[in-house]
Amino acid sequence: MKKEGIPLSIVLASQSPRRQALLQQIGLPFRVLAPKGEEKTDLPLPPGQLVQRLSKQKAQEVAQQAAPGDLILAADTMVVLDDLPLGKPKTETEAKQMLQLLSGRTHLVYTGICLLRGDHCVTDTMEASVTFRSLSDLEIGAYVQTGEPMDKAGAYGIQGKGALFVSRIEGDFYTVMGLPLCRLAELLPKFGYFPFGSTLEGEKEGLT
Repeated sequence: MKKEGIPLSIVLASQSPRRQALLQQIGLPFRVLAPKGEEKTDLPLPPGQLVQRLSKQKAQEVAQQAAPGDLILAADTMVVLDDLPLGKPKTETEAKQMLQLLSGRTHLVYTGICLLRGDHCVTDTMEASVTFRSLSDLEIGAYVQTGEPMDKAGAYGIQGKGALFVSRIEGDFYTVMGLPLCRLAELLPKFGYFPFGSTLEGEKEGLT
């Protein structure tokens, strides 16, 4: 993806290896500047609005370190079960408890996305529902021992061994991974970047 005649300069405001891998997957050049501020996850907002707010906060923080013309891309993901947010587990015991809660049930995953360059900012939230099959304590314990759950919201990674637990997804798979690629492709033209380097008239008219 590129802007016609101008080098693409995207900054990913995340240390997440999964988000970095997704951008590499679609061939989008980028560099990483991770935010260092503490996320205010206790804000009194619905989950969809909260992840959108947090993604914007990340983008705004990183923009202070980036060059003026850089396009900042930030995202934030939250797993919610019956209105209970499940963040990243701090201990193996907490990871096991989260997986026991998710076992045999359907939960929601929200990913907020923000694109920011100068005064131009676009944010959005994508939602997906994920259903787990019933898990045994033995499976949960073995999975936690792999270490995979420890840096992931909801204590599982759908792109890894956690995929063995998922029986159904409704919505965008990449929303669950933490970066909805389809929505990203729809938002990039708002900053003059077009998929596959295209500059079709119809896309130009979509600029805002």
